[in-house]
Amino acid sequence: MESEWTKVSIGEVAEVFDGPHATPKTTDSGPIFLGIGSLQNGRINLGETRHVTPEDFKAWTRRVKPQAGDVVFSYETRLGEAAIIPKGLECCLGRRMGLVRTDENKMLPRYFLYLYISPYFQDLIKRKTIQGATVDRIALKEFPNFPIPLPPLPEQRAIAHILGTLDDKIELNRRMNQTLEEMARALFKSWFVDFDPVRAKVEGRETGLPEEISALFPDEFEDSELGEVPLNWPIEELGAQLDVLETGRRPKGGVGSFLEGVPSVGAESILGVGLFDYEKTKYITEDFFVSMRSGRAESMDVMLYKDGGKPGDFRPRVSMFGRKFPFERFAINEHIFRIRSKILGQAFLYLQLSHERILNDLHNRGGKAAIPGINQAEVKTLRLPIPPREALSRFNEIVTPMMESILDRAVQSRALASLRDTLLLKLISGELRIEDAEKFVEASGA
Repeated sequence: MESEWTKVSIGEVAEVFDGPHATPKTTDSGPIFLGIGSLQNGRINLGETRHVTPEDFKAWTRRVKPQAGDVVFSYETRLGEAAIIPKGLECCLGRRMGLVRTDENKMLPRYFLYLYISPYFQDLIKRKTIQGATVDRIALKEFPNFPIPLPPLPEQRAIAHILGTLDDKIELNRRMNQTLEEMARALFKSWFVDFDPVRAKVEGRETGLPEEISALFPDEFEDSELGEVPLNWPIEELGAQLDVLETGRRPKGGVGSFLEGVPSVGAESILGVGLFDYEKTKYITEDFFVSMRSGRAESMDVMLYKDGGKPGDFRPRVSMFGRKFPFERFAINEHIFRIRSKILGQAFLYLQLSHERILNDLHNRGGKAAIPGINQAEVKTLRLPIPPREALSRFNEIVTPMMESILDRAVQSRALASLRDTLLLKLISGELRIEDAEKFVEASGA
């Protein structure tokens, strides 16, 4: 328990290193350049990996070369993010990144990581944050003096195991959700972008689909304003297919003064199906929520980021929310479109709006405005080939359960993350013993 644990400064049990104060020219291959954006929810995400030349790698690792077990963190912008360098990852640190190398005879790296992302340490970071004109930061030279509770190594190991079990389940959910969305997108692209079943029939090949599904596609193409499309698939405006296209609103004076109430989702939270940054949650009052004539979310809503950003640079994003994710009841603000279509189906609508062609079209339309963004007319006038009702229905029957599964796992991961944070806080405070924490994890099914 904390009363029995030693309080030490980070510098007593670890070395703290600073990364370079510049950014090298990045390349398409070579050693990995680890930027702040790679730190996500306690793990390293290399989804948007950049690389450096071997020559620049030598220069960028003069101060410190990251090795397995090092904890890397951000000390400017995106404060509070950290992750452990895994085995086999050859990388150099980007700007505004620090590195902690623990003395493993005193402190285990995984214990320090969980301590770092815990409410205890996050609160410490907030109290130590220096508010800047352009970015907030923590003084890296003061970081080694930050006080931390340090249990004996066996308890550190137990804490890391307990929380790691929860974290591994969260990561498994993330990978499964990624796989499901990739499967849904692949099917959408095959049927409604590349028109593979039609192409197979034109070329006299088997479609590879069950006969009742194959019969939903014609055996001929025709020319259209969008190029070659299946015969008798008309090109129509999206607006003619929609039942709901609306925004929400915020109360006068904004939402900054509300610390609780009904969640109000903004443009910064439009990240993709099953994704949400809870740290950016804002609220409106119950009375204001009830008074809203538009913008109250429904399950399986498709959400489109509609305006904001730098002048001349509009980058639209699409999400799907529902099945109590990210909240059971919530509203959207004026920077989001809420969209529904009984004709197209919500699964098809999400994949259609988040397809590259549509996003590029919206990007070009929205980037021309003085205040970057799109209006209802620009959404309604998007043109697309409309498949037959039967093909849409069959597609949605296949893909909707995938989307529902993604949302259900996102809800589960949120609960697991909350349990992880609660357990660590209680373990550090002495409210909970190791053996009791293990029982909580077993009860969670992780």
